[in-house]
Amino acid sequence: MTEVTQIRTAAETGLGALFDRLKGGLPGDVAVREAALAGFRERGLPHRRVEEFKYFDLRALMREAAPPAPKPGATEVAKAFGFAKVFAEIEASRLTFVNGHLATDLAEGPSFPQGIEVVPLADALAEGHPALASLGRVEVARGNPILDLNTAFMNDGAVIRVPAGTVVEQPIALRFVSCSDRPFSTASRVLVLVEAGASVTLIESHEGSGIAAQTNTVVELVVGDGAKVDHVRFNGEGGETLSLSTFVATLGRNVTFATHNAVIGAAAARHQVFLVFKGEGSTAQIDGIGLLRGRQHGDATLVVDHAVPHCTSREAFKTILDGQSTGVFQGKIIVRPHAQKTDGGMKSDALLLSEGCTMNNKPELEIFADDVVCGHGATCGALDEDLLFYLRSRGLPQPEAESLLLQAFVGPPIEAVAHEGVREALVTAVESWLAGRR
Repeated sequence: MTEVTQIRTAAETGLGALFDRLKGGLPGDVAVREAALAGFRERGLPHRRVEEFKYFDLRALMREAAPPAPKPGATEVAKAFGFAKVFAEIEASRLTFVNGHLATDLAEGPSFPQGIEVVPLADALAEGHPALASLGRVEVARGNPILDLNTAFMNDGAVIRVPAGTVVEQPIALRFVSCSDRPFSTASRVLVLVEAGASVTLIESHEGSGIAAQTNTVVELVVGDGAKVDHVRFNGEGGETLSLSTFVATLGRNVTFATHNAVIGAAAARHQVFLVFKGEGSTAQIDGIGLLRGRQHGDATLVVDHAVPHCTSREAFKTILDGQSTGVFQGKIIVRPHAQKTDGGMKSDALLLSEGCTMNNKPELEIFADDVVCGHGATCGALDEDLLFYLRSRGLPQPEAESLLLQAFVGPPIEAVAHEGVREALVTAVESWLAGRR
C-alpha cells in the first residue's frame, strides 16, 4: 500500500516551525497548546473542501506565516492610539491591545469600577488563575482550526471578572489596534466572566494601519444566571489585513444577551460566533452588518446551540457588497433532543451593488426536538429601482438617493444597539463608508 504524503504550504510549514520555536517561552501549560495544534499538524490549514470553510479558503488566503509581533515600545503604542477612533469619544473603561499585546503603561478613560477584576492573560496563564477553568469549554467550538491556532499561540490578553449583582454603568471597551511597518501576526485571548445578576456593556474594536497583518483574536464570555450583557464589535482594520476572530459565549439561566457585529475593514475577515444555552429561560440576539467593497472578503459564521428548553435566539445579518467583493453568511441553529419550547429564527439579507460581487448564504437547522418554533431565510438582490425613482423624482441626486436606501437597509441591526453613544458611532462609520462611494 502506497503511503500518501500531504504537501504542506509555506504558511503551514512556517506555523509549525514557529510553534516549535516559541512553545517553550509561551506562558501556561505547553500540553494544552500541543493538544490544540494536533489537528493542524494532521490536516493543515482549512480549505474549500472542508465544509465549514467552503467559502473562506484559509489555505489560499494565508500564503505565508507572519512572525508574531514583538511587544511594542512606548513610541509605537502612542502612535497606535491614533488609529483607535471609532469608539474614542465614548466614556468607557478601556483595555488597549497594541499588536496583540496589552498596553499596561498607558491608561485612558475611567478606571475600572471597584470590585471588577482585571488580570493580564500572560500573568493568568503563568499563575494558573482559577478563572482559566472556563477557557475553551464550549463543545460546539472544539476542533475549530482558527480557535485552535489561537489556543496554541495565545500570548497576551486579559481575564475580566464582573462580580455577582454588579451593574457596570460605563461600557468596558476592548481596543485591538495594529500598528507596524512590517507584517506580523497576533494571537490575543480575552476571557470575560459575568457573574449572576450582573449587567455590563462590552464594546470591542479592531482598527489599525494598512500593513499586511494576520490577526487572530478570541473573546470568550461566560454569563451567570439572571445577568444582562450587551456586546458590540467593530472591525475597521487596515485594507491588507487577514482578520480572524472568534466570539464564544455560554449563557446561564434567565440571561438577556445581545451581540452586534459590524465589519467595514480588512482584506479578508472571518468572524465566528459559538453560543450555547446552558440554562433555561434565556434570550440571545445575534446580528451584524457587513459593508464590503473592492476585493474584500467578509465571512460571518455562527453556531447557536440550544442545549436546554425554553430559550429564544434571533439572528439577523445585513450585507452590502460593491465592486468585486465577496460576502459569506453561514448560520447553524442546533436544537438538542430535550430542548423543547425552543424559539429560533435566522435571516440573512444582502444587497449587491455591482455585477462583480458575490454573496454566499448557507443557513442550517439541526432539530432533534419536536415542540419547537424555528425558521431561517436568506435574500439577495439589488436596490429597488422604483424607490430610487421616487427619491430622484423628489430632487435627490442618484448618490444621495442610494445612500438613503442603503442606510435604511442596515438600520435595524444598528438601531438594536442599546447604548446611544455606541449606536451613534456605528452610524457615523456607516455614513463614512457610504460617502466613499460617491
